[in-house]
Amino acid sequence: MIIWLADYIELTFIYLLIMKPTNKLFAICLLLLLQTGVLFAQSEQYPSPEKVSADFKALLDRPKVAFNASFKTTKTDSVFIEHGSFYSEKNEKVPTLIYKPVTGKKDYPIVIFLHGTGGKKDSKEITDVLYSLTKLGIIGVAIDARYHGDRIAGGAHGSNEYSDAVYQAWKNMDNAHQDHPFLYDTSYDLWRLVDYLVTRTDVQANRIGMSGISMGGMETYMAASVDKRIKVVVINIAAQSFKWSLENERWQGRAGTIKGAHEKVAKDMGDAGLNSKNVKALWDKVLPGVTGEFDCPSLIRLLAPRPLLVLSNEKDQNCPLPGAIIAFQSATAAYGMQNAGDKLKMDVAPNEPHRSTPAHIQMTLDWFAKWL
Repeated sequence: MIIWLADYIELTFIYLLIMKPTNKLFAICLLLLLQTGVLFAQSEQYPSPEKVSADFKALLDRPKVAFNASFKTTKTDSVFIEHGSFYSEKNEKVPTLIYKPVTGKKDYPIVIFLHGTGGKKDSKEITDVLYSLTKLGIIGVAIDARYHGDRIAGGAHGSNEYSDAVYQAWKNMDNAHQDHPFLYDTSYDLWRLVDYLVTRTDVQANRIGMSGISMGGMETYMAASVDKRIKVVVINIAAQSFKWSLENERWQGRAGTIKGAHEKVAKDMGDAGLNSKNVKALWDKVLPGVTGEFDCPSLIRLLAPRPLLVLSNEKDQNCPLPGAIIAFQSATAAYGMQNAGDKLKMDVAPNEPHRSTPAHIQMTLDWFAKWL
């Protein structure tokens, strides 16, 4: 399989370099990583997709509760806007924002679009996308992630409450009642969001897409990997390998998103500052399996053969490009085995740090227009 992938990537390099000049950076990165051995340095033997799916569902499973959904609708000349919420757990009210076209059709395809760390569902970055989706005849939906936005009374203060919750999860000693506020619990909320959406008569249940930026992109591949009702996926500055980051001392950007929690954990472990050991200790506690079977290169395989667009940046400090390419390599193998290579694409923005670019947002919209 590795030999086949090497041949495939070298051929892809030649094709992209000659036929697709805008993808030269991605092609060159692939070739350089291949030649230096970086690309295949992490040749993990993950469990089967079926086992990974079952294990992830079992880890996050919890009692189902009634949605008790409640929404108020505002109509403008160009869009219906619904503000409201549903319950994903007994004490977890999920603030939800829905933008719906005004064309008067009975039902529509739908895309869930998610914010990054410290963001919220009704930030301009998110609502601009929701509005653009309605112009494509698609309902746009966003939620506040755990400990973000209106999940905190009076509104969250950036990522402060999120980081505090992660540290509290680290301190918890009751293994039977372990919270996973860092990514996993919101992934569960997304499964329940889909459960709710398919009950709505204005939603085409067989045409659901999902995307997100940074943290929202990670929650996207986590939730969508095991929920096949999500038919089309875009992950934006989110593909990575947690394992590669630790092994190659590139964990600083990711740890920095919840720096307060990591600093407290380091102190608890008697360390003067952050290091790969105490960073891994926190990840192992609040994100069990994230450097193994639930790492992106493993979970991303489960998305095949559904249309998947991976958007990365050359100089992303939070999701380093080599780790993103390892994940894409894993996806390439999975899609190749299902003869679905035409449904998989990666784009790398040159010279860009960890931010969502306007070009990538447009690619996201185009991807959903094409495949959903």
